[in-house]
Amino acid sequence: MQTKILIMGAAGRDFHNFNVFFRDNNQYEVAAFTAAQIPGISGRVYPVELAGPLYEKGIPIYPEDNLPDLIKKHDIDQVVLAYSDLSHETVMHKASLVLAAGADFRLMGTRSTMLKSAKPVISVCAVRTGAGKSPTSQKLVDILKEKDLSVVVVRHPMPYGDLVKQAVMRFATMDDCIRNACTIEEREEYEPYICCGTVVYSGVDYEKILREAEKEADVIIWDGGNNDTPFYRPDLHIVVADPHRAGHELTYYPGSVNVRLADVVIINKVDSARREDVELVARNVRSLNGKALIIKAKSVITADKPGLIKGKRVIVVEDGPTLTHGEMSFGAGVIAAQKYGAGEVIDPRPFAIGSISDVYKKYPHLGSVLPAMGYSGSQIQELENTLNLAVCDTVIAGTPIDLGNLLKLNKPVVRIRYELEEVDVKLDGLVDKWLKTIV
Repeated sequence: MQTKILIMGAAGRDFHNFNVFFRDNNQYEVAAFTAAQIPGISGRVYPVELAGPLYEKGIPIYPEDNLPDLIKKHDIDQVVLAYSDLSHETVMHKASLVLAAGADFRLMGTRSTMLKSAKPVISVCAVRTGAGKSPTSQKLVDILKEKDLSVVVVRHPMPYGDLVKQAVMRFATMDDCIRNACTIEEREEYEPYICCGTVVYSGVDYEKILREAEKEADVIIWDGGNNDTPFYRPDLHIVVADPHRAGHELTYYPGSVNVRLADVVIINKVDSARREDVELVARNVRSLNGKALIIKAKSVITADKPGLIKGKRVIVVEDGPTLTHGEMSFGAGVIAAQKYGAGEVIDPRPFAIGSISDVYKKYPHLGSVLPAMGYSGSQIQELENTLNLAVCDTVIAGTPIDLGNLLKLNKPVVRIRYELEEVDVKLDGLVDKWLKTIV
């Protein structure tokens, strides 16, 4: 008899685990996916074109709120948790819910979910969302390019549209973002690479993506999302930790897994964090992994128009996922407001409309910052309207994209950038040593 499976996900790791382990495995029947974290994912179907010949009707995607009823309705044997950035306590609450409904609870390991590349792979992952993976990856791209190596970045999935069309996506120009109707969340990840002339792949089927990336890369960089573990088996595994959330390296899933697997742990943001929190993270990392090299780094924040911040009433827009399931109450934009002497940071909540207002209800830890939510065209419009309603002088955009170019705003936008700057060990020398081991 087949083992009946339900996969709990968020349109990323769940699809990957299915593709690499369950899709052509007739010992299992995947009856359903459930969706969490990302709006607009449930109510769809994982299509037959991607699900394969064992699933002639595809696989339905339901809200996670329906989990106990789904276990009983489909007579589920095992529930697989396949999304990330969860506290260990939250994971066990979900496990208890599953066990009480009669099914087994399962987490899948690296052996059954990592793909092997024919090219060298550097993976950049994290303890928590918003720790600084992308600036680290971007710095590695620059270092490798300076060594005359062809670099391709493969980004953790964000398939929020037509899954069949998004099976394999290649981004080399901003026109590719427009053609693929990218959300703000996707643009935040792709745009910085595109602007520096680097090709980025993303999508749904990461086996096919890998084989395409291998055709044009000397080295592949896996830019992980949502503190997930890599989809590709890394030759060098770099993990970024955030001292603003000290202790989470011990207590979050699968961030703690990443720390245990790491060759290198970068403690980022040491310039804005408390010294005792930086030291706590270092001790915790060492307690989990006695072999990893620990590097301390600054997150250097700059503004393109600092004169529009000093003494002004500002509204701060931050990276959405960092604030929502990353559980941060501030980001680079708030630090920039303080650094450049903003007169007042305006509370955006009185001006929030539609789904933007709903975000504040769902994530009550959010304070006087506006998450750059844009998972759909309508939500992007609501973000634009919220900013235009806000009574202030300046918008501080702490997201990695050119928000002023994407939205039609009635007030000036100051773009914030943040770069990784090592304090002690330099990544350039580390990469040099690593390259010698793979020749």
